[in-house]
Amino acid sequence: MERLFRQYDAGKDGFIDLMELKLMMEKLGAPQTHLGLKNMIKEVDEDLDSKLSFREFLLIFRKAAAGELQEDSGLHALARLSEIDVSTEGVKGAKNFFEAKAQAINEASRFEEEIRAEQEEKKKQAEELKQRKAAFKELQSTFTQ
Repeated sequence: MERLFRQYDAGKDGFIDLMELKLMMEKLGAPQTHLGLKNMIKEVDEDLDSKLSFREFLLIFRKAAAGELQEDSGLHALARLSEIDVSTEGVKGAKNFFEAKAQAINEASRFEEEIRAEQEEKKKQAEELKQRKAAFKELQSTFTQ
């Protein structure tokens, strides 16, 4: 997966932007409209920078494996078209593909754990903020009476 990501990261900046995604989808034989491309990025863009990091790129394949992508979406087409055909790649190519896929799954598992930890931390921070606000309002009410 990393090879595929680097192949289309024309700017070599570690991100796939809108134009690079457009080129990727065209080369994969599934061209998308400008709006379709923007929606593809939006669906997995966790940091809201309007481009795909490698982590977000992996999220596409995790969502595809989990069946979380709509059949007619550009991301579903990307995941489907990035699969390997043993008859054209040969057994050695398939071996390399599946080894890379296994590594990507391991990375995706680690990625999912990181996401869960981040979400739990955000919930914890939100709860602490809520408690501080409640304590402040209680303290404020003693001064306004």
